[in-house]
Amino acid sequence: MEALRVSPIHSLHTPTRLGKILAKKLFFFNSKPIPSSSFSSDHRNVSKFKLFATMPSYVSTEPADPPRTELETQFETQNNKFDWYSQWYPIMPVCDLDKRVPHGKKVMGIDVVVWWDTNESSWKVFDDACPHRLAPLSEGRIDQWGRLQCVYHGWCFNGVGDCKLIPQAPPDGPPFQTFKKACVAVYPSTVQNDIVWFWPNTDPKFKDILKEKRPPYIPEIDDPSYTRLMGNRDIPYGYDVLVENLMDPAHVAYAHYGLMRTRQPENKVDREGGRPLEMSLQKLDINGFISNQEAGSSKFTPPCVYQSFLSLPVNQGNGAASDGTKKKPAVPKRMGLVFICIPVSPGNSRLIWTFPRNFEKWIDKIVPRWMFHVGQNLILDSDLYLLHVEERKIMEKGPEKWLKACFVPTKSDAQVVGFRKWFNKYADSKIDWRGKFSGALPPTPPREQLMDRYWSHVVNCRSCSAAHKGLNVLEVVLKLVSISLIGIVAAAQQSMTSMAVRTTVVSMAILCFAASKWLAHFIYKNFHFHDYNHGRIFVR
Repeated sequence: MEALRVSPIHSLHTPTRLGKILAKKLFFFNSKPIPSSSFSSDHRNVSKFKLFATMPSYVSTEPADPPRTELETQFETQNNKFDWYSQWYPIMPVCDLDKRVPHGKKVMGIDVVVWWDTNESSWKVFDDACPHRLAPLSEGRIDQWGRLQCVYHGWCFNGVGDCKLIPQAPPDGPPFQTFKKACVAVYPSTVQNDIVWFWPNTDPKFKDILKEKRPPYIPEIDDPSYTRLMGNRDIPYGYDVLVENLMDPAHVAYAHYGLMRTRQPENKVDREGGRPLEMSLQKLDINGFISNQEAGSSKFTPPCVYQSFLSLPVNQGNGAASDGTKKKPAVPKRMGLVFICIPVSPGNSRLIWTFPRNFEKWIDKIVPRWMFHVGQNLILDSDLYLLHVEERKIMEKGPEKWLKACFVPTKSDAQVVGFRKWFNKYADSKIDWRGKFSGALPPTPPREQLMDRYWSHVVNCRSCSAAHKGLNVLEVVLKLVSISLIGIVAAAQQSMTSMAVRTTVVSMAILCFAASKWLAHFIYKNFHFHDYNHGRIFVR
């Protein structure tokens, strides 16, 4: 995401070798300046103030308390505070939800169950607790009448949360299912941009909140002239660290080295090719901010949505067709990076990403979605451990002291500083968990568990889950074929079968066995755990 001039594979969009081929064609920007585009004309007249800072020259000693840079002093203070519970939150992309079963998710520390109501043909979001004994409804099923059934004792609920059946209640006794305490709490919900969103308050006064306030809308995602593959993953570090990482283009050349191509400066100062970046922020307020960069514009809409869009150069040709008629003007090529960052619990977040573009759409129809996710997960893994540890260091210092603990003198950190200023001023540098958590981070698990892909992504992605199952079946088939061929050779020794035939069969058996072993390694590496050793990246 190097100032939006690197492959949007900080857009996370390339799978290993295939991705490198596709990325060269689709996602690598040239070194010429690309005109930036704002999100809407009404932002053009907003007063701007640039975050000027220069790279300090080397000095042998530093003052105990270095002077504050302009990056740390350019924002005006306001008294407004951000209300975390008066916002829409995304849960999951529709493409990764199965209508046949309920799905349990945690957002803002709230356990919810998402399920498809066949009677109303809509997605519903309930509190994930049966009113009977608080068993998770997400472990239940959808019965033959389209009701959500708790599998602990069989209680059933319709799309508005009313209890429709208590099997243990005698038919001639009191109608317990009509009691208010038998109902499930229902959250306002909607589908927008092919994502299920919910309002984290079950108070009846918010029943029609959609008429007053809608989730942030991104028109390119719904535009049929754009392609828009989506992905999601649970992340083992917190919301604030996730947001600032996605806003930081300068780390791409280093933390993701070897996984993507960045624009190389004329005068390289190191192997990776880092360079100064020009960034400026428009006025920051409780509703977020807009950032201008060399190659486009970015927008942060709190609490969840960070998006960047830019236009690519179009070759206009000579303006005339071969028959002498005037050519139609070329459609501008536009692409975006859309990251939706969801607070889950302290030390945990969820990322939904999509990269709409209006060119080369045929590639997404040919290449399976799971193959893109292989490369996207590797990008996430390559700096996952760094950020997990960084979050703990920030907590030790105190998130509210971020600007004092971190030295951020260059323009490349403008968006990160902007987010931290927003987070500090309007949210007191913390998420309002409403007493559900102590604020302490969970312990760090072993590296293989920390960077696990299966439970954090594969089981939550329909395309990767299907690919994982199919490849496992293929691995078993290859082993069985290998064993069968060995059996054929053993039986053939008792007959007059020629040596050439036996040699051929043995060779096929060995190839099938080798292929099964390679496939087992491929499955583990791409669907379970793939480490990334930064220290050995240059070792040849």
